[in-house]
Order: sequence, then structure tokens, then C-alpha cells
Amino acid sequence: MNSFNNKIDFANLLSSSKAKILLKCLTELASDMNSTSTDSSNLEKNRALERLRNEWQCLSTTETDDNDQQLADNNERVATDWLIQLFNTLFADQKVILVRSEGEPEYFPAQNNEPARIEFAHGFFASALHEVSHWCVAGEARRRLPDFGYWYAPDGRSAAQQQSFERVEIKPQALECLFTLACGRPFQVSQDNLFASFDTSDSTFEHDVYRQAEKYIAEPQTLPRDAKTLLLTLLEVSTPNPTKAVAI
Repeated sequence: MNSFNNKIDFANLLSSSKAKILLKCLTELASDMNSTSTDSSNLEKNRALERLRNEWQCLSTTETDDNDQQLADNNERVATDWLIQLFNTLFADQKVILVRSEGEPEYFPAQNNEPARIEFAHGFFASALHEVSHWCVAGEARRRLPDFGYWYAPDGRSAAQQQSFERVEIKPQALECLFTLACGRPFQVSQDNLFASFDTSDSTFEHDVYRQAEKYIAEPQTLPRDAKTLLLTLLEVSTPNPTKAVAI
């Protein structure tokens, strides 16, 4: 863990070698939990996942130009479209969909035969991973509640509110970190209180998120069930020459 002025380098958490070891462990855990199925719906799902893996290989090798904002915005949109398709394919049987929001993120539980909706902010890839991470952490009971039953205070929270916010955010942001790194993207924590009226320099939040991500890597069996599935899939689709085809 490298820190300077309380800033941590998250990039070293999931090196290529660590990613391969984690992929192997998650594959073994998935094999233990799931029996092999050859029904038509499962075969169709696996074909869709294989197509998405091939698409990500193309997307992840697409050249970018830091000076071309329009190109960067288009690449972001395409990558986010891909993530939406991946999530909605992977978790179709759970009656939940990942959806762009024009405004702020929000979770709507399933009702009236309509699937639950995970709406993420402004079409951002990072926001999608963040909201999906909250869904992964939430148990069945919280998934039946709007916004998983959590409160949210806007920017400008008190010290006590900020401490409560950070405690709730450690595990979701640790998952978001692993999902982000598996996609080959940089990660940084979000403390989401830019206009705090108190000294935030003694916060241990970044360290707490880092340590929780480390624990998940060292003990992947402690990952929430759906986080295991998503992380395994992201690691597989990001591997140029996987040892096996995507099959969840």
C-alpha cells in the first residue's frame, strides 16, 4: 500500500499475476456452487457472454486520444453500453436491470411484474459499477426497498453523518475497486463531501477501502454471491487468452 498525503495507489492491488490467481480461485468457487447446465437458456446466455467478451477485447484495445473529447465521450458511451448488456445478461434470472439515468442514481425494487432497476448517474461507467456494487452488497431484504433502505444526505454533511456514510460505503467501494481494476481502469474512492465544514484530513476511509479490497482478494469466498459472479466474469472477459470460455 503506497500513500502520500493520505492518497493510496489502488493500481497495485490487482496486478496481472494477482488477477490470474483470483480468477482461478473464483472459477473454483463457481464450480463448487453451480452444477453444469446445458439447457437452452443457459447455452444462449453463454453465447451472449462469449460475444460480449469478444466485444470487450476490441473495446479495451481501441486507441484513445486525450485531446479528442468527442472521441473520449464516444468510447465512454460504448463501454457503458457494453457494461449494461453484460450485467443485464448475467443477472437476467434475478429480474433486475441496469439503466442509465439522466439525473442522480437511484434503485427501484421490482414491483407489478416489472424488474428492479439500478439507475446510475449521467451514463457514467464508474457510476454504473458503483451502483452495481451497492446491489451486490445488499441482501434480499434490502433489495425489496427503494435505494436499499439507505438514507442519503447531500454534500455538506456533518462529521457524524460523514462517518456513517463512510462506514456504509467501505464494502461497496471495495467491490467497485475490484470491478474497476478488472476492467483495466483506474480507481479512486468517492468520499462525496467536497464542501465539508470540518477537517477531513484524519479520515481513514481510503485505507479502509483498500484493506477491504485486499481482504476480498485474499479471501474471495467472503465476496457476496453476485459480486463473485460479476468479478469472475469481468476477469474472464478482460483476459486476452482465457483458459476456458466464459460460462456462468
